[in-house]
Amino acid sequence: MVSEASPTAEAAAQPREEDVEAIDRLRELHQKIRTELARVIIGQDDVIDKLLVCLFARGHALLMGVPGLAKTMLIHSLSEVMHLNFSRIQFTPDLMPSDITGTDILQETEQAGRRAFEFIKGPIFANIVLADEINRTPPKTQAALLQAMQEHKVNAGSHTFELDPPFFVLATQNPIEQEGTYPLPEAQLDRFMFLIEVNYPSHDEEVRIGRETTSGDTPTLNTVITGEELIEFQNLVRRVPVPDHIYEYVVEIVRTSRPSLPDAPDWIKNWVMWGAGPRAVQYMILGAKAQAVLSGSYLVQTEHVDAVAEPVLNHRILTNFHAESEGITSKEIVRRIIESVKKD
Repeated sequence: MVSEASPTAEAAAQPREEDVEAIDRLRELHQKIRTELARVIIGQDDVIDKLLVCLFARGHALLMGVPGLAKTMLIHSLSEVMHLNFSRIQFTPDLMPSDITGTDILQETEQAGRRAFEFIKGPIFANIVLADEINRTPPKTQAALLQAMQEHKVNAGSHTFELDPPFFVLATQNPIEQEGTYPLPEAQLDRFMFLIEVNYPSHDEEVRIGRETTSGDTPTLNTVITGEELIEFQNLVRRVPVPDHIYEYVVEIVRTSRPSLPDAPDWIKNWVMWGAGPRAVQYMILGAKAQAVLSGSYLVQTEHVDAVAEPVLNHRILTNFHAESEGITSKEIVRRIIESVKKD
């Protein structure tokens, strides 16, 4: 059961005066970013909103959708609007870890007749890294991203390199094509803050796509925010106050997803193989902070947690064969968990 916030607790959980003006400015920039992206991306407003929440919360995102839904274009356009270095890695079955992190190359030195190894940085050294069709490469190569995503570091041989902030891995995956693909290990899935589903556009949006993207005009995107400003706003999001009852609410949602706990609901034990771990608590709180700021609030409320619960939990709740045989998805389980926690 999650208790309601007391007036005293709500009063204590207030933003600092110096942060209020910065929050208002961030909200204005958020709208400018959305407006700028709308010049090249038609529709997909929900996807854009979730992606921006993820970036301002300093998280990585996995975009799931069939080909042709502008996933790659969206990510590249975002790097232009935010004036960030962009790198694209096309994942293929023959891709090696060194193709991502970099490798030592034997080079001539200034001293005649002498050679030495020089490390050539790979495409992971960028602000926004697009891991295109990430499930097309073997787990060994996928694992090359793990340290970079978690620690923002790259170990290559005897070298250790820090990745320049801000740093995001935005990956895409085709959900319908299984031949020649490799499932992402749970450890890597857990590194992604959000799993964002990219769906088909509406009828009117598709008409606009046909009309506006087949002419000779290619819009030039304007820079709205710099990397330095983005880092400042990420730090601002971390300072957004959270009432105590919100922490309780988030923990209750996450713990309800675990079938191994004695007090887990029967339907969780019947449908779920593994529930979400503590990282889900962290990401739900951070996502709710960013959601609160971008939606016009100065502190986190339950509706902000509800808005980020699905993208945070969908890929962290593993269903069993009972759920699959009954057509129960992790998305439906997340919705039912939220409903049950609110009823209690």
